[in-house]
Amino acid sequence: MSETEPELVRIDRPRDGLPDLIDSDRGLRHAAEKLAEGTGPIALDAERASGFRFSQRAYLIQVRRASSGTFLIDPIEFENLNPIQEATKEADWILHAASQDLLCLAEVGLVPKQKLFDTELAGRLLGLPRVGLGTLAQSILGISLAKEHSAADWSTRPLPEEWLSYAALDVEFLDELWALMSADLQQQNKFDWALEEFEHIKSNTVHLVRTDPWRRLSGIHKVKDQRQLAIARELWNARLHIARELDIASGRILNDAHIVAIAQTDDWQSALTLPFMKLRGVKKHLDSWALAYKKGLEVSDQDLPPLKLKSDGPPNPRNWQNKHPEIWEKLESIRAELSELAELLVIPVENIISPETVRRIVWQKPVELSELEEILAEYQVRYWQRDLVRPVMQKILGLT
Repeated sequence: MSETEPELVRIDRPRDGLPDLIDSDRGLRHAAEKLAEGTGPIALDAERASGFRFSQRAYLIQVRRASSGTFLIDPIEFENLNPIQEATKEADWILHAASQDLLCLAEVGLVPKQKLFDTELAGRLLGLPRVGLGTLAQSILGISLAKEHSAADWSTRPLPEEWLSYAALDVEFLDELWALMSADLQQQNKFDWALEEFEHIKSNTVHLVRTDPWRRLSGIHKVKDQRQLAIARELWNARLHIARELDIASGRILNDAHIVAIAQTDDWQSALTLPFMKLRGVKKHLDSWALAYKKGLEVSDQDLPPLKLKSDGPPNPRNWQNKHPEIWEKLESIRAELSELAELLVIPVENIISPETVRRIVWQKPVELSELEEILAEYQVRYWQRDLVRPVMQKILGLT
C-alpha cells in the first residue's frame, strides 16, 4: 500500500455484537416492533444456497434499520414474514444487487412498497470501476469487510457463528453507503436517473420463463445431430425432476458436460462405459438416465428438436459488414458515439442502453422519430436513457 493510501479498517464482527438468530414467533414479533419504532431506510439482504440446492429460496434474511439494529431471521422456520413487512411498509429499502434478492424476499412476503436504492447499480451509474459490496465499502467507507462465506451452503443447520457474523456485516454499512452514494449521485446530476433505474428493477424483477431452457446446457453446441439433441433434452428433463424433488442443485446430480457426453454416444451400452457413470451420485439415478435415453430414441422424426431455434432478433452482427454494409456502418457509428457519450458521463455504455437493444433498433430500420420512440418503449428503455440515445440515433439513422 502506498503512503498516500489510507489504511483500511478491518471489520470482522458487527459493531454492536452478533445478534441472535430469530427462529420463533416471539422473536419475530420483537424484531417487527423494534423496526417499526425506528426511522430511516431499511437495509436488507438474503443468503441462498445456490450451487447446493435446487430452489432459490432464502435460507437467511438480514434486516437492519440504523435506529433499530440488525436482525438475522431464519425464514425456513416461518410460513411468511408478514410482521416484518407490516412494520417496514412505509420505509425505503436499501439492497446491494437488488435483482438477486427481490424474488426470494417476495416468496416470504417481503416486498418494497416505497423507494428502492441499489448500491451496486448506484456504483455503476457513478462510474466506479468495481461495484461489489466489499469493494464499495473499501473505496467509499475505507473499511475491509470479511467476505469469506459468500459461496457457503446456507441451508446448513445450525448456521456457524462466523457465517452469521459475515451475514450481519452485509447490511451493517448499507445505510452509510446509501447516504454517501446518494450525495454523489446528486452532485453528478444522476440521482433522478438512479431513481428511475431503481423503480425499473423493483417493477420488473420476475421469474424468467425461457423457451427450451435445456438448450442452455453448457457444451450443447457440440451436439450436431437432432436425435442426440432429443436425448439431451430428455436427460435434462429427468435431471430437473430429480433436482426439484430432492432440492439439490442440478449440477450436483448430473452436470452439463455429462449430459452432452451421454447424448453423443451411439447407444446406451456405450453410455454406460463413460467413466463418470461409475460416480456414486450418477449411478444412484441410473434407471432415470436409462429411461431418459430411451425416450430420446423414441421421439418421432417429425418431433425431433431443430438444431437451432428460429430467432426473432437480428442475425449475428459479425456478418453484417459483408452482407449488410449500410446497416453495419450505421451500427458502428452509433456504437462509437454512444461510447464517447458513456466516457463523457462516466457510465458504462451498457447502462445507457444494452448492446442487444442497439442492434435490434438498427436492424429494424425505423424511418421516423415516432417509430424509434415506440421501439424504445417496447424494449423498456428508460426515459433518461431515451433522452441520451435519441439524438444519436436520430442523426445517424436520419430520422424525421
